Amino acid sequence: MLNILLMIILIIIIFIIILLYIGVKIAFIYNKKGSKLKGCLKILILKKIKVYSIEFPSEDDEKDEDEEDDEENDRDIKKIFELAKPCFEDFKEFLKSFTKCIHIAKLENHLVFGLDSYVDTAKYIGCIWSLLVIVNSTHENARLTAEPSFTGSVLDAKGENELDINILKLIPPAIKLISKKEIRNLIKGVRNG
Repeated sequence: MLNILLMIILIIIIFIIILLYIGVKIAFIYNKKGSKLKGCLKILILKKIKVYSIEFPSEDDEKDEDEEDDEENDRDIKKIFELAKPCFEDFKEFLKSFTKCIHIAKLENHLVFGLDSYVDTAKYIGCIWSLLVIVNSTHENARLTAEPSFTGSVLDAKGENELDINILKLIPPAIKLISKKEIRNLIKGVRNG
């Protein structure tokens, strides 16, 4: 009986390690046309099993905005900023470690950009194209495109983005970050308002 229990515990531990190593996939799909934004955010484990999904806009958005406005008024932003000041270096170090734990599986975005002036539209779309060429050439999974619109002021976009996060590599930097006294004070300050 004890051997069976130990085998079950060992299998569970191995499954958890595999789950942490394979990590989490975050998929973000959106389409913005005019003032309307539609999209979906999905979080998948083992790159296939959906554990969380949210579509926007949802019917609850208007109710949530009213509640958020009340919450934001209650918090004192200056106090939170003062608590966050000593944490910037720790956050910078954590972000460096975090970037090593993520892999961009898909980065496909299309931008439609236009201004009232044809000349300004052409000038800025040229700048945007030059930036997109740099990003597309530096990353194999990036397919960023843009097109000009000469029909007035326009800023529309659509895209599909997928990130793979290796949680096993992320655990040590996260523990190191949370172990700092300044970070714990910041978390307490944010929670208490």
